[in-house]
Amino acid sequence: MTGGVREAAGTVWRRGREIELLHRSMAFAALCFVTLIPLLVVIAAASPTRGSGIADWIVDGLGLSGRSAEAVDGLFASRREVLTTTTALSLAALAVFGVSLMGAVQNAYERIWLQTPGTWHAAWRQVVGLGGLIAYVLAAAWSGVPWHGSVVQPALRVTVTVVAGVLLFWWLPWLLLGGRVPRDTLLPGALATVAALAGLRVFSRLVLAPLIVSNAVSYGVIGTVLVVQSWLIGVGYCVYGGALAGQALHGLGRVPRRRGPR
Repeated sequence: MTGGVREAAGTVWRRGREIELLHRSMAFAALCFVTLIPLLVVIAAASPTRGSGIADWIVDGLGLSGRSAEAVDGLFASRREVLTTTTALSLAALAVFGVSLMGAVQNAYERIWLQTPGTWHAAWRQVVGLGGLIAYVLAAAWSGVPWHGSVVQPALRVTVTVVAGVLLFWWLPWLLLGGRVPRDTLLPGALATVAALAGLRVFSRLVLAPLIVSNAVSYGVIGTVLVVQSWLIGVGYCVYGGALAGQALHGLGRVPRRRGPR
């Protein structure tokens, strides 16, 4: 058992270097920051639920409270300002550019699972995948609203985040890969991704949260942005690294058969 885990860890390390995990995670963070987060800000602002919108999700993901949470909240305009300044053209542009994020994720999954690139006419999968990702983030943000301040609320938030996260990262690679990798093969990667995101939350609470306060004092808003961007790089590591770990644990060194696009 120990030897198998060691072999899987070695495979993850080797494959991570092959697919340039650091560069892909940095690209993931950049695309999230310039495409996904602005789109989520607009959608969350239009939501009838209470709360601060997408800022709630980022604050919870980073495990922030107090001054560090206030610094992140200060990055986003109020709901009224967002809705009054957003045009249909800008929203459409954000949606189009947001699909590029799914294109990058699809390319990474294809490299991880040694699949050939998908055909151009299957780009609809990226659109559907973007919708699924947005739905997950909004659900995670919404889970902090019901019964706020009660003992039930934390359990609700953890349940929604974990269950929805496993379902998302189980379904997303299957969708983007066009079903070329069986569903049961993808489940370990989904579990590893959610476990990695949970670990990132603990790390963020211990390390990144104090940095937000100090950077906000030293550098102003840009200091908070840099910490949030660093967290998004960590999210990219979790998404891609979790898929790599799932592939390694499932195969323990076996290489999946390459299949053509559908």
